[in-house]
Amino acid sequence: KYCQKPVDKYIEYDPVIILINAILCKAQAYRHILFNTKINIHGKLCIFCLLCEAYLRWLQLQDSSQNTDPDDLIRYAKEWDFYRMFGIASLEQTSFLVGIFITLWWMRPEMLKTKSDFILLLKALLLSSYGKLLLIPAVIWEHDYTPLCLAFIKVFVLISNSQAIRVTLNLKRMLPWLAIIFGLILENGVVCLFQKMGWDV
Repeated sequence: KYCQKPVDKYIEYDPVIILINAILCKAQAYRHILFNTKINIHGKLCIFCLLCEAYLRWLQLQDSSQNTDPDDLIRYAKEWDFYRMFGIASLEQTSFLVGIFITLWWMRPEMLKTKSDFILLLKALLLSSYGKLLLIPAVIWEHDYTPLCLAFIKVFVLISNSQAIRVTLNLKRMLPWLAIIFGLILENGVVCLFQKMGWDV
């Protein structure tokens, strides 16, 4: 019933092909991963993505990039700026997800009736944010086009989130994008709040 076909064709596919189709944002691949596999890495993936984002922000801070002495690696690991960036990234991610849930619940309350519906959608959104892992290679192989790469990564993650919402709640394209736009508005509101408080974001 989830795949809307007699049989899920991805049952017979190699995991690499499934991953490639998921990267291409194919709805059937998302349905297979969400409903016909037992993946329990949502929390770990979320933490790792937040660490990648915090590292990127921490690296962009002027204080962290001034001294490149290898002896200072231990001091860098203890820097509170990194933990602050992790906290800010966590709050932004939370506000983004809350914005999506509020919009979907307001527009279609029947879709999110039970706790299991909320949990399934949350897992789908966390899994579909795997594109944030590309932040690390973008920083490691730094070049003149790094800001453009980061923008493409952001767009890719948003497209993946949209597909995850579509597949999980069996919706058309418009409502997931509306929810994502509201989530971005809420996330940017949190960023503006931090900037008014005088924090580097």
